[in-house]
Amino acid sequence: MNESRTPLFSNNPVMLAAGGHDPCGGAGIQADIEAAAAMGVHAVTALTCLTIQDTGNVCGMEPTDPGLLRRQIETLFADIPIHCCKIGLIGSAGAARVLAELLGAPDAPPLVLDPVLAAGGGANLSGERLIESIRAELIPKCSLLTPNLPEAQHLSGWSTPGDCAAELTRLGCAHVLVTGGHEETDRVINRLYDANGLVNEWEWPRLPHGYHGSGCTLASAAAALLAKGIDLANAVEQAQRFTWRTLADAMQLGRGQLIPRRRNVALDQYASTAGSSGS
Repeated sequence: MNESRTPLFSNNPVMLAAGGHDPCGGAGIQADIEAAAAMGVHAVTALTCLTIQDTGNVCGMEPTDPGLLRRQIETLFADIPIHCCKIGLIGSAGAARVLAELLGAPDAPPLVLDPVLAAGGGANLSGERLIESIRAELIPKCSLLTPNLPEAQHLSGWSTPGDCAAELTRLGCAHVLVTGGHEETDRVINRLYDANGLVNEWEWPRLPHGYHGSGCTLASAAAALLAKGIDLANAVEQAQRFTWRTLADAMQLGRGQLIPRRRNVALDQYASTAGSSGS
């Protein structure tokens, strides 16, 4: 695999997104592609599952056969230099093992994991076997993990953001961004941790609606910026600014949550987005 991952043909930044297909286009692979494109990065994709969902909830899910998922990824790695990988909805423990083996290999590019455990409407998208595979096989290989607080609590067994992050970095993850969208506060506080504790935190004005695909947008934007060679702390901050703008300008397409408007947000548009940070 080493030779297949040597940049042979192009210096254009490329992100591999492994995730589910969302028919309404708010989350999943379409969110990954749009966020990467807004960052000036080309996205190649591997489908982990097909879903039946709308802007309100997930009604059904059919995981991709792990062997087929493996073939998708190996074919891409053999042809195209990949500069960062991002994982979203996984679908099965078998898929998690394939992703850990291929995207967590020693010669693999940086890995960003958005641990999608439940749909915005509440549908459960993971079982205990998948949770254990994520903990044991994927988290130790991540450069960046981007859980919301309920996901961090489920994966770690702890309750506060700091305790959750301490457990997740103990498992081997290099950085954990615990997002605060589910907390009942006037402002959304996102906190970045490494093995030594809190690195930085950012406060964002809380927007008034529910959003379908906000987590996918944030993780994919951060992964795309890492693919461009931007250091992790700056990639995380810029990805938050981009995501906030997409949510502030979100679209009401259906009867459920709003969909982030990613395609019309360029790099120069979110550079001055309001947000405060402190270490």
